[in-house]
Amino acid sequence: MVRMRPAERKVVRKVLMRMNQQAWGIAFGLVLGVGLFLATIILLTKGGERVGPHLGLLGVYFPGYSVSYPGSVIGFVYAFVVGYAIGRTIVVVYNRLVDAMKV
Repeated sequence: MVRMRPAERKVVRKVLMRMNQQAWGIAFGLVLGVGLFLATIILLTKGGERVGPHLGLLGVYFPGYSVSYPGSVIGFVYAFVVGYAIGRTIVVVYNRLVDAMKV
């Protein structure tokens, strides 16, 4: 077993506590993107007179999105970008808190 001084132990602990911004961004982006994609596809397969009127309101925020097969791909892209930004923001805040900690 390697003996470390307390100062070295603090540095190692901080490095191990930090999270990867890109990995979290991609993970959040995929969760939101696939979620919107599947929600749209499930509504389309379910069918009916009016397909997904509430989900269709996302077209206000995501130009080009509609409850359709091409719209599901467009929605995936928009939701991925939003999820990526949310994931990275969470990790940036978390890493700053870790850096400010006195471990």
